[in-house]
Amino acid sequence: MAAVNLPPPIPAAATPPRVAHYENFPVASLLCPARLRAPIRALYAFARTADDLADEGDASAGQRLADLQAFRADLHAIAAGGAPSPRWAALFAALQVQMQAHRLPQQLLDDLLDAFVQDVEMTQGGATYADHAALLGYCSRSANPVGRLLLHLYGVHDAPSLRESDAICSALQLINFWQDLSVDIPRGRHYVTDADCTAHGVSRAQLQALQPSAPTTALLAALSAHARALMLQGAPLARRLPGRIGWELRLVVQGGLRILDRIDALQGGNLCQRPTLGARDWLVMLTRAVRM
Repeated sequence: MAAVNLPPPIPAAATPPRVAHYENFPVASLLCPARLRAPIRALYAFARTADDLADEGDASAGQRLADLQAFRADLHAIAAGGAPSPRWAALFAALQVQMQAHRLPQQLLDDLLDAFVQDVEMTQGGATYADHAALLGYCSRSANPVGRLLLHLYGVHDAPSLRESDAICSALQLINFWQDLSVDIPRGRHYVTDADCTAHGVSRAQLQALQPSAPTTALLAALSAHARALMLQGAPLARRLPGRIGWELRLVVQGGLRILDRIDALQGGNLCQRPTLGARDWLVMLTRAVRM
């Protein structure tokens, strides 16, 4: 599953440049309160393992779906107070402790698994998303649960904060899509929607050629602008939340925006190359986070 990777710890879904493991989830860091490091690690292990089942190795689509079903069965077992299967016993034992200690919402974990299943099914058939609503529906399962789980751990539950978190997480997911086009398209993962292609007169064949042209450049600029608007829609949350969580989120927002700066600078070249961040970019991100 695609996601963007930012300074630790990072929600979103997780975040610039991609790391070796599940990028949608933060890994406990110095910014994270010590009391939250264990639940974050348990959630990371859950998401990482499920992501590997959906994406790694050479298993067939049928086997991947069967493995994800078995993984979900273990989640439901521990949520009901039971024991998991031996296959992932240590992982689910740790998660069960944290679910009970922090009352983690099971539905958000189920939503993540739904997104992994959707990834397998969409990739298998080379399916495409019809429009932004369909793509954001995927983001609501693949990315938004991460932000909501983190807010839950920090005791933030009000509706405006949840909406802004969703906007940030969905924006991060979209940013990752647009920075990874050169990787995802050859793998049969099509996140540019049918409606966007039609609006800019771009065919699937043109995208699959991975060769920028005037129409594809205009299309990718529009996609970047949409992701930026979504990020800015959620940004007030980072300014409003106090303490460590506020600083974490400011870095997340600024990291996503900086990747969009790099995408825009390529002028459509993100179709054939992946933008990356250098040392100067991290300084820019930190400076902008302080200014927030």
